[in-house]
Amino acid sequence: MSLKRCFVTIPLYYFKNNERNIEFMKTTFKKQLSIILICTMLAVLTACGTDSATTTQSNTESTTAASVSESASSEEASEEISSEESSSEESSTEADAEQTVYPVTVTDQAGREVTIEKEPSSIVSGYYISSSLLIALGLKDKVVGIEAKADKRPIYKLAAPEMTELPNVGTAKEFNLETCAALSPDLVILPMKLKDAAQSLTDLGITVLLVNPESQDLLTEMINTIATATNTNSEAAKLLAYIDSQKDMLTSALSGVEPESVYLAGNSSFLSTAGPSMYQSSIIELAGGKNAADSITDTYWAEISYEQLLAWDPSYIIIASDAEYTVDDIMNDPNLAECTAVKNSHVYAIPGDVEALDSPVPAGILASVWLAGILHPDQVSADTYTTEMTNYYETFYGINN
Repeated sequence: MSLKRCFVTIPLYYFKNNERNIEFMKTTFKKQLSIILICTMLAVLTACGTDSATTTQSNTESTTAASVSESASSEEASEEISSEESSSEESSTEADAEQTVYPVTVTDQAGREVTIEKEPSSIVSGYYISSSLLIALGLKDKVVGIEAKADKRPIYKLAAPEMTELPNVGTAKEFNLETCAALSPDLVILPMKLKDAAQSLTDLGITVLLVNPESQDLLTEMINTIATATNTNSEAAKLLAYIDSQKDMLTSALSGVEPESVYLAGNSSFLSTAGPSMYQSSIIELAGGKNAADSITDTYWAEISYEQLLAWDPSYIIIASDAEYTVDDIMNDPNLAECTAVKNSHVYAIPGDVEALDSPVPAGILASVWLAGILHPDQVSADTYTTEMTNYYETFYGINN
């Protein structure tokens, strides 16, 4: 609004000797002054308001733009960091899968939580099953004590002859606690039967693992437990991959076959056998057979009678690798003349040239490959066992036949 427009022109004659005019002038002047002040204030406020709004809008737009820019940069940085962290975590996970970080706590097959403070550099194995595994895992140079009769086992002579010269700590029946303790091992591995000895060694401050590989699943568990304790996870993974490949081969080849009845005779007598809870039963099942003694509830070798064996009347009789009798002993026993397996000459001994394959050693899967070739030769040839045995022992034990 123009200030000029706020004034009202007053003729001069109004001021001449006219009190009423003078009073009118005063009143009018006051009104004009008020109008001027109001217009001035309005003009100032309008200008300030416009500047303020412009400034505020400008500042707001600048702040918003800066925030958006900062947010975008922050998000990009976060994405980069997240990506790097993710990649780092993946690499770490892969590394952790191959390396044991000590101290490490494992649960052994007696259900005991055992802590290994450092990677073992000296190991005592009081069980031929774990001794064989230690060779396969590349740990033979760390073994300082071993079970009795090691010099009688071909596997040691062929793969680790130096182990036959090690101090022996006895057997499951007669374990030598003093000899074992005197070796001051970082780790001792014992069969489940030696629970009392394990506790005695633990009381002496010696770390002990108890193992009980009485099924294919328990064998796998034992391999993983010992591998974790000894930082040989990579070696164990390769070994288990081979075992799984043979399981898959048998499962595929034997799909749909009719299981054959098989009686597996023990070491001490052909009238001792393995029930369904024992590892040997899984050998039969993987080979496409049915354990004739599947009604037995014993968790160890069970003694039976001739009458029971004839009642089961198996189609095949399979003898343990370390049997104290022969195939001919069974074939020529008059008490078994009417057994179907004998009449058809279906009596065989499990190979044991390198080690007893009917026991839960890592190579035990080869017993199933061999037996499948006996029970179902059209599905699995006998040559398969020969090829796989050579491959296995060369790969994991360095034995060249």
